[in-house]
Amino acid sequence: MPIKQLPLKKEIAYAAGMMGWSVMTNIIIVMLPYFYLPPNNSGLHPLVPQLLVFGAFNILSLIAASGRLFDAIYDPFIASLSDGSQHPKGRRIPIMKYAIIPAVIFCSLVFYPLVKGESVTNAWWLTFVLAGFFISVTTYIIPYNALLAELTHSPDQKVRLSTYQQVGFVFGMIIGALCNNYADMIQHFFQVTDRAQALQYTIWGLAIFSGLVMILPIISIDEKEFTEGKPTHIALLPAIKNTFRNSNFKYYLISDFTYYIALSIISSGLLFFVTVLLGLPDSDGGKFMGIMVILSLVFYPFINYGSKRFGKKPLVLVAFGVLSLIFVTIFFLGKLPFSSTMQMYILVICASFPLASLGILPNAILADIAQQDTLETGENHEGMFFAVKYLFVKLGQTMGIAIFAMLTVYGKDPGHDYGLRLNGVVGFVLCVLALLFFSRFKENKPTN
Repeated sequence: MPIKQLPLKKEIAYAAGMMGWSVMTNIIIVMLPYFYLPPNNSGLHPLVPQLLVFGAFNILSLIAASGRLFDAIYDPFIASLSDGSQHPKGRRIPIMKYAIIPAVIFCSLVFYPLVKGESVTNAWWLTFVLAGFFISVTTYIIPYNALLAELTHSPDQKVRLSTYQQVGFVFGMIIGALCNNYADMIQHFFQVTDRAQALQYTIWGLAIFSGLVMILPIISIDEKEFTEGKPTHIALLPAIKNTFRNSNFKYYLISDFTYYIALSIISSGLLFFVTVLLGLPDSDGGKFMGIMVILSLVFYPFINYGSKRFGKKPLVLVAFGVLSLIFVTIFFLGKLPFSSTMQMYILVICASFPLASLGILPNAILADIAQQDTLETGENHEGMFFAVKYLFVKLGQTMGIAIFAMLTVYGKDPGHDYGLRLNGVVGFVLCVLALLFFSRFKENKPTN
């Protein structure tokens, strides 16, 4: 029986899953430093001490990094389990469904410290619940992303479905970034006086919404009807080694890793850049994030056309170049000869193209790599490629949070903001490195 093409409504249902987990992961990235080590003009109180370890790392940066140690073991395990699954309903979706409820619960518990004040106890609690969240969401993300290579059967399909995925992801970014705006509404309409409590109610609501959205691919797509992937018979460690034998994949992975460190620095610092460097209210952070994401949608048709006409690699290289200049601008925020609002508008307008390009194209490129590897080896281990990628994505996100948290030691408050500005320098260096590594990537030229 021939494999069916995925219809539009099911492509949208698939993309909705990405919006769901995007909301939760962006809540963690954007709100974690702001909630636990807030600036002194935020209305919140610090919940972990600013103690230094080895003279440079503060507790929050170490917590963020330690939570990913579990992923270092778990990501390849869940990928191997998914690649080798012989479940009668498919290799991916039957695993995804077990992740949703734990992810919702642990995402919410991250923002429920045991002590209402600055305490090392909160640090231990945060380490535990972050590990639970990362493991839960990984159980969904790895099989979910492996489906991209299996549900699509041509390069154009890959770019199109990756585009829908990215639309879901960026809408998740908007929803997650608007946490403070929702908290304002809760405080206003329900007379909640405690800011931290209003944020906790908001995050519970967003996490439950995310879980409901993550169910859509599971109930909408019959995996056996639209894919022909067969269980792989390669053991875990050889499967991991096979991915690293692919030189193209190594260049892709290094550039993707450095990009996600940089992106996480921007996301973690957004509320600080808005409130401390520019003196704007924290609710403006979500507003500007929303404007940036909506503007990025304008570039989607161009990226789809450009990837066919010129190839994916040139667009990715241009995006890294533009993003490096944006980080230079972050260093000078609040000191430019424009109003604070105008400075943010300039920043988000310039960031919209890299956000679109680096959101759509990398997953489509990786699907090409995985599919080519399957043709060459005869083994379907797409899950392992995406597992290794997302292990490095999450390590990059964690390093971004850790670097941002570490640099707050050198200033994160109005009048003492040098640590925030240093993030611009670090981000610039990372984007240049990503550009240099990806320039070594060898792409099959598109046929005109």
